Amino acid sequence: MKRSLHLLVIDPQNDFCDLPASWLPVDPASGGALQPALPVAGSHADLQRVAGLIDQGGAGLSAISITLDAHHRLDIAHPTFWRQGDGSAVTPFTQIEAAQVRAGLYLPRDPQSLPRALAYLDALEAAGRYRLMVWPVHCEIGSWGAAVHADVRAAYNRWEERTLGVVTKLGKGSNPWTEHYSAVMAEVPDDDDPATQLNRGFIATLAQADTVYITGEAGSHCVRATTEHIAANLDAAGRARLVLVTDCMSPVAGFEAQYQDFLAAMSQAGVRLATSAQVLQELQANA
Repeated sequence: MKRSLHLLVIDPQNDFCDLPASWLPVDPASGGALQPALPVAGSHADLQRVAGLIDQGGAGLSAISITLDAHHRLDIAHPTFWRQGDGSAVTPFTQIEAAQVRAGLYLPRDPQSLPRALAYLDALEAAGRYRLMVWPVHCEIGSWGAAVHADVRAAYNRWEERTLGVVTKLGKGSNPWTEHYSAVMAEVPDDDDPATQLNRGFIATLAQADTVYITGEAGSHCVRATTEHIAANLDAAGRARLVLVTDCMSPVAGFEAQYQDFLAAMSQAGVRLATSAQVLQELQANA
């Protein structure tokens, strides 16, 4: 009997990929090559392995889901939102805490945003998962950087045509007032925005599969947050059906230790770790 095998690919987007120069298109607005905003070392090779799983093992897949980071240019986690106390720009990879904002070291560029920004930082820090990180503007809605890695998209397009299936696409991050690493819940859900709240429907869909293979970028952030939220809403049997495909994800530079801690914690929680070669055997056996 054929098993239900679900491939989840988290944020396989150009802005997160260390793409070779030959993959970079010309920006017609500037005449220069478009550059990924937040490339993760190893991600291009990771996603080529994901594409290989789809092409070589797709007959064994019952479903494919892709999550897509989708931000506005003005976002609480982008430099466009903030200024330093002296009015100068805030550079990417700056961490901002509520106490620093109260001290006037960092402030929203729009003074009217201060109360809501402070309330967000307080809630984020109380949750204990992350501190606000100012990332480069990335995955701006409608941009080349927000588009799916070409090999992954071509592979899942072929899968759709062969199987007459539709790849599920889940957007996240379009609320500019909260970080949304996880594909199933923002770091601080907005009571007025259902898209930031726990996506119980998608978790229920994953729970119906015999196995869910988790891949994508980055292992230290969006893969980690998504997997943690999914695992927290499954019982032991459900967690045992999750598989982290470890050579199909990589951490953001500087967050390698957090990534290893995540893998260890998930393994202890019952999530299986596997390589793409092991997964391919399972997919082909299910064809």
